[in-house]
Amino acid sequence: MSTRLRSILVILALGLVPFANAQNESDEQALIEVSDGISIKKDSLFLLNLRFRMQNRMGFTTVSGDDLSVKNVDARVRRLRLRLDGFVKDERVRYYIQLNFSRADLELENDVIAQPVRDAMVFYHFNERVYIGLGQAKLPGNRERVISSGNLQFPDRSIANSTFTLDRDFGLFGYWTIPAGKQEFQLKGALSSGDGRGALPQNEGMCYTGRMEWLPFGTFKNKGDYSEGDLEFEEKPKLSFGATYAYNDRAIRTGGQLGSELFATRDMTTFVADAILKYDGWALLAEYFDRDSEDAITMDDEGEVRYITTGTGVNVQFSKCLRSNYEFALRYTLVDPAKEIAALRPTTEETLIGATKYLNGHRIKLQAYTGYRWTEGQMTLDHPGNNWTMLFQVEFGI
Repeated sequence: MSTRLRSILVILALGLVPFANAQNESDEQALIEVSDGISIKKDSLFLLNLRFRMQNRMGFTTVSGDDLSVKNVDARVRRLRLRLDGFVKDERVRYYIQLNFSRADLELENDVIAQPVRDAMVFYHFNERVYIGLGQAKLPGNRERVISSGNLQFPDRSIANSTFTLDRDFGLFGYWTIPAGKQEFQLKGALSSGDGRGALPQNEGMCYTGRMEWLPFGTFKNKGDYSEGDLEFEEKPKLSFGATYAYNDRAIRTGGQLGSELFATRDMTTFVADAILKYDGWALLAEYFDRDSEDAITMDDEGEVRYITTGTGVNVQFSKCLRSNYEFALRYTLVDPAKEIAALRPTTEETLIGATKYLNGHRIKLQAYTGYRWTEGQMTLDHPGNNWTMLFQVEFGI
């Protein structure tokens, strides 16, 4: 037996020792479970849940609507995430950590410092309906943004989301669930820096965010109000309405928590209304955005312009999931900039048709879509700025 082979066998044997010990210990000792991720628990003193997921894709966009030559190829690892959560010492004290490793997740495409930390939160649960958190996480904004990218029915969120969404921020978060018979209300709020993840101290401005949700027919199966598509085949109609308002005082970036740095700070407000409906494999998701700023355009001494995209946006998705775990979905999205920036950014619309094969729910799935994007309300194939797109993605995770 070669020295290299002996070394490998020794390493494997040593690696299996903790698992063998865990199986022989009593219920009061460490326990390792593998189901939805990997869980390691030590009595009531410690719990660690570990999960990962990756999204590998290939796609392209055409030169124009009438020229089907390939302009851009999208071939990459879109997302590679590692998630850890659990509690320490007391089940009321919980943590949530999410790290990212792909180029797009690190924000290297915007030529800024790499940002490997997506979420880093510590929560205190007063009871099952009231809890607070401190750290970096998604603000309680539009539904599609708060839905995990691992639970989407299209490989990416809509262009309305990328234009108007709130994003991750550092701050103090609060959550309160209020039952009312069969109905349920959810109140969510955050006081945050307003500058996005990993931001350095900039000024005394803060972001103030509040959200309310109403579930008139009660809760969804398996938290389905924050997962796209009706994979649970709700036996009765389930509906959730949501509304968010955020005021970002002295924002430093074009999208508040996202985008390039402005040449001067600006105040901005964002309003979002959304709804999700599910029943027997059918699902409907709708969102409306409205962003405003008194002076959205900033300019440096050399005349370069950076601006906040003010205006409105709409995103609607309609889908049907079959018992064979195939799903077909249709999306329509509109981004309608305000008049003050109309010369800098045209009105854009997009329609996508998507198909998904769920091999293990949202954890392992094959996704594809094709669609058409047009600008200035002109759908004609020869209009400048119009193009076709196609994409295929494999998602794999635990």
